Amino acid sequence: MANQQKQQSGFWGQMQAAMNGEYVNQYQQAQQKAIQNRQHATPKPDKRNKRSKRDRRDNHDKPERTVHARMPENRRSLNMPFGLRIVPQNNRGLVETLGKYKHSVDPGFHFYVPFFQKIKNVSLAMEPLALPNYSIITKDNADVSASLTLNFHITDPVKYQYENTDSVESMAQLVRGHLRDIIGRMDLNEALGSTAKINQELTLAIGDLTNTYGINVDRINIDELTPSHAIQEAMDKQLTADRERVATIAKAEGEAKSIELTTKAKNDALMATAKAEADATKTRADAERYRIDTVQAGLTEATDKYFQNQSINAFSDLAKSDTNLVVVPSDSADEFGKLPVVGKLLGTKDNKKTTL
Repeated sequence: MANQQKQQSGFWGQMQAAMNGEYVNQYQQAQQKAIQNRQHATPKPDKRNKRSKRDRRDNHDKPERTVHARMPENRRSLNMPFGLRIVPQNNRGLVETLGKYKHSVDPGFHFYVPFFQKIKNVSLAMEPLALPNYSIITKDNADVSASLTLNFHITDPVKYQYENTDSVESMAQLVRGHLRDIIGRMDLNEALGSTAKINQELTLAIGDLTNTYGINVDRINIDELTPSHAIQEAMDKQLTADRERVATIAKAEGEAKSIELTTKAKNDALMATAKAEADATKTRADAERYRIDTVQAGLTEATDKYFQNQSINAFSDLAKSDTNLVVVPSDSADEFGKLPVVGKLLGTKDNKKTTL
């Protein structure tokens, strides 16, 4: 009995160190009561062993020896004085005693008292979360469907585990509410073209609000922002009409530009032709003026003999022609008569008659 108490004292010393001095007495009393019940329990008769009543009475008077039976694998924890639990890296262990949170433990190897204590592991690593599509009404009463993904990590395991029934769902509802508020202040076209702006505003709006749930949102991204089917069809028709209008305008502008270029080319050609003709006319006029000036200058310097010679040449040409009548000015007749060549010229043809 003394050895048994000594063993129990050593055992409960270890247990007390493992439990940090809490609930040792309750556990010790429960263990002692279980031992006493086993010692005073009446053994059931064994039909296979045909012992006499006297033998059974003698054996009953003897102290019962403690037999340590091997327990099944799923029941071995009942005989263990303490439990062992490993808290992995980047996790935090929450120690509960009789269902009440007591303290937190860091990653590593930890002892706990079975049935009275348990350790819950809470991961502090970043986790992804995808929020499914849900409907949002824009400023111009257009119905759009939004889906987004976010990354978060747990900053306070105690708040995450004990102060909220479902911290992740609470965070998701908070994000949905702020996203609905942001898109509700925009019209459809602005919302569809401003996903980056919406992500930024949503991140700023969330801020530290999720700290209430022991969670911090690291990144938010809108995956899809889609209008309803009816609005999508209307947008497609409008887009088609806009493209046709742009194509028509581009075609008309092209034709107008072509006509303008053609007209300009024709005008340039006419201008070039007129300028060339003007230059040619000017050149001819300058040449004619130069010829006249030259002739005038020559005539001014010429003597009477030059003119007489020219007249003679003219009469010579007339004499060679078929003309029967030659008219000579009276004031030049005397001069012609003095020239010996006149007679020859006038006598070249007998049928010609000279009138002076």
